[in-house]
Amino acid sequence: MNAVLLEAWRDWRSRSRYREVSGVCIPLVTGMAATTVMEFTDRIFLSHYSVDAISAVVPAGVTAFLLLCFLGGVSGYVSVFIAQYYGSGRPEKIGSALWQGLFFTLLSGLFLCLFALFATTLLFTLVGHSPSVRIQEELYFRILCYGGVLHVATQTFSGFFTGRGQTRPVMLANIVGMAVNIPLDYGLINGVWGFPELGIRGAGIATVVSWGVTVIFLVLPTFSKRLRIDFRLIESMALDREIFGRLLRYGVPGALQFSLDIFAFTFFILMVGRMGTVPLAASNIVISISSLAFMPALGFSYGISSMAGYALGRGRPDEARAAAWSGIHILLAYTLLLDILFLVSPEWIVSAFIHSSDSGQYEEISQMASKLLGLVAAYILLDAFYMIFAAVLKGAGDTRFLLWAISGASMGCMIIPLFLGINYMGMGIYAAWSCIVGFIATLCLLVSRRYGAGKWEKMLVIEKS
Repeated sequence: MNAVLLEAWRDWRSRSRYREVSGVCIPLVTGMAATTVMEFTDRIFLSHYSVDAISAVVPAGVTAFLLLCFLGGVSGYVSVFIAQYYGSGRPEKIGSALWQGLFFTLLSGLFLCLFALFATTLLFTLVGHSPSVRIQEELYFRILCYGGVLHVATQTFSGFFTGRGQTRPVMLANIVGMAVNIPLDYGLINGVWGFPELGIRGAGIATVVSWGVTVIFLVLPTFSKRLRIDFRLIESMALDREIFGRLLRYGVPGALQFSLDIFAFTFFILMVGRMGTVPLAASNIVISISSLAFMPALGFSYGISSMAGYALGRGRPDEARAAAWSGIHILLAYTLLLDILFLVSPEWIVSAFIHSSDSGQYEEISQMASKLLGLVAAYILLDAFYMIFAAVLKGAGDTRFLLWAISGASMGCMIIPLFLGINYMGMGIYAAWSCIVGFIATLCLLVSRRYGAGKWEKMLVIEKS
């Protein structure tokens, strides 16, 4: 028996991709960590600024993020095209794929400006939050939408590097953006170091500026002399209707899958807001903390998706499977450490968002948020499997299944139960958070079964050579 186990271990070690996965995904995780730190400090600054500010920043920010995720998800799906072209030995097509993403980016910027101009007031009026919170929600949302084209551009240029497994430039650009954002954020929110005191408006401006800096640090290496020549970046600057059409065909369902995931959480936040300021503030704090697990998982999913696309372009689905399980093992080790921290010291984590000198409302928020972290510990383990298996399916082009899966799970486990429960059945905050656990568990089951069936192994988004 020992010999059999030893042989099985050696066989797995020979097929595993821990080093390769780490080399691709860890820089992406680091870049995501920079984004997480930006959001984390942004919300800490605003939680210390006023209760209305922290109550407004997450609903408005997540609603804007919903739009940005969809548009950035479509443009960023060029990474799968680039990975498969790269794996199949056709680098001359990479430049054209990148330009189709950039053309979509420009259209996205126009759409975001029009949406912010005409739909913001109606949107947040329908949400029904208190007037003092709603005013700040509208302000923050508009700023993020007006500058959102920079966020979409970041996803497009990141896809150029991620699709080729070159993730360090993405990491460095995000770190520089974070380094600009944090001090600018603090200065513009609180009115220090010669900056005006702008509150939540300052937080939005600092975020948009950091997006601009990130784009600059991605554009410069993209159009370096060597890459311009290797991938025909200048010669390919034209609309390719075939590739653009396939980008929409596969990218839109893939982006909708992730956007519906975010929409489910957005709907959750908006519905919890009807319970009152305390449940809303506590939930916002817990969601901000849970991003410590979500953003690294998202970074791994981007890396695994590109690695799967590259492997399928080479005709080696076995390499995609090895990369997926290696990614799951690494991600689970990190997630288990977070779970221990959430279960052992929840009050200490939540205290970062709470004034130590305040009492009353802040004390109630702290106790509620600490209890909710136990539910977070349950769903982030399931989320690790879901994110990696979904990444492989996305890297193959099986995006329509992902769209159907997230549509069914979000309606059946989140949207309908929350709407009926909160509006008509007096659902409490802990029951509402239990819906999230059921939602993630259902997604994990559906996607893991699809992955195990293996249909994705024979799929490609590019034309066959």
